[in-house]
Amino acid sequence: MKINEIGAPRGANRNTKRRGKGSGSGHGKTSCRGRKGAKKRSGRTTRPGFEGGQMPLIRRIPKRGFNALFKNVYQIVNVESLNRFEANTTVGPAEFKKAGFIGSEKEPVKVLGNGKLTKPLTVRAHKFSESAKKLLETAGAKTETIKLTTES
Repeated sequence: MKINEIGAPRGANRNTKRRGKGSGSGHGKTSCRGRKGAKKRSGRTTRPGFEGGQMPLIRRIPKRGFNALFKNVYQIVNVESLNRFEANTTVGPAEFKKAGFIGSEKEPVKVLGNGKLTKPLTVRAHKFSESAKKLLETAGAKTETIKLTTES
């Protein structure tokens, strides 16, 4: 058997319905669309989620809570991961991005107090947790808060 002798299996290829080709075809006159109404007309479409006039699912299920439109989602850096940097250097979002701690320099950064810091650093971030501030102070590090910029 050669590759050019292999064909499609039986029933894989079907002829298309040839609509509107006379009553003998079984798909004549109304072309499988039935009689009258919007479904018969050309250009008829329904919007996504339309359930034929029944109350749509999205409106039937209860809505809960509140979704703030302009909430700030912070990228998290733990104090322990700051040990990677050399002593007496200034580290901020650009350095965190380069080290792979965060995904984007443009989004705000929050430093959390997980672990211990062994080197004195100057840490620049948008927010610091209380425990992170204490840990940084005990290690002799300085904290600089970056002002949040709201881009519109």
